[in-house]
Formats: sequence, structure tokens, C-alpha cells
Amino acid sequence: MAKKRGFIKYKSYLFVDKDPVIDALRTEVSAQKVRYKQLSAASGVSSTAISNWFHGRTKRPQFCTVMAVTRALGKKGVGTNRAGNVYLTD
Repeated sequence: MAKKRGFIKYKSYLFVDKDPVIDALRTEVSAQKVRYKQLSAASGVSSTAISNWFHGRTKRPQFCTVMAVTRALGKKGVGTNRAGNVYLTD
């Protein structure tokens, strides 16, 4: 980091296009063969919001909606392993 006229210059970082939790949720929804309407009814999150997550229109879903869908899928939470991969916990 080089200091220049009172500002600190930081190196840029690679921005992730979408939250990795979306992929973990998509995998679980696919494995359980759950429809968006069923998931919406069980979680209280609109089927439009869920569809937007999985089709790339929403990049960063809110934590409370992620947890509602996670619980509706029968999982307890979201975790990460040492490699940084996101998974749903039992």
C-alpha cells in the first residue's frame, strides 16, 4: 500500500458476480426436486424472489430470506469449509 496525499491506495479485488449461497441453495432445491411455489409456501419468501436468485437477477439476497428458504428445505444453516465453499448444514 502506497500512501499518497492523505489517501491510502488499495489493490483492487476480484468481485464475485453472485453470492455463493445461491449455488448451494440451487443444488439443494434441485436435489429435493422442490418447485418454487412449494418453497415459497413453506418459507414465506415469494416465488419471484427465489426465481430471481436462481436466474441471476438478484446477486445478494438478504440473510433473513436465505435462512427462511434454508429452513424450509430442512436444513439448519449455512456454513463454509476451509476452501471457502458454501454448503447447507444439517
